[in-house]
Amino acid sequence: MVISKKLTLNTHGHGHTVDLTPGVERAVKESGTTSGVVTLFVVGSTAALTTIEYEEGAVADLGRVFESIAPRDAEYEHHLRWGDDNGHSHVRAALLGPSLSVPFVGGRLTLGTWQQIILIDFDTRPRQREVVAQIVGE
Repeated sequence: MVISKKLTLNTHGHGHTVDLTPGVERAVKESGTTSGVVTLFVVGSTAALTTIEYEEGAVADLGRVFESIAPRDAEYEHHLRWGDDNGHSHVRAALLGPSLSVPFVGGRLTLGTWQQIILIDFDTRPRQREVVAQIVGE
């Protein structure tokens, strides 16, 4: 059985990081399946998904790493072509990726004790983000 759900959230941009775990858990529970996999995909090219220990220090550390890899104030061809200011947003999102899959067993996500599913909005302005969850299970 394949069940599709959408999670919609408002973000602030500039690395705003949101814990999606409760919403994903709810989607799996509402699906009525007990074993399978949930695949998540963020719609858009300036946000990404991963897992992390969702706490202030780890989130700040991740943001600092992205600033060193793809600095906001660097020159990007994207800026020159489109007159935008979010070239770093596209690069950061591409490096992290738009999707994530998590198995679930007994109706529970198989995440570690200190592991949460997060969305990072790298864009330079607030947005309404949509995450598609496809639940494949029985």
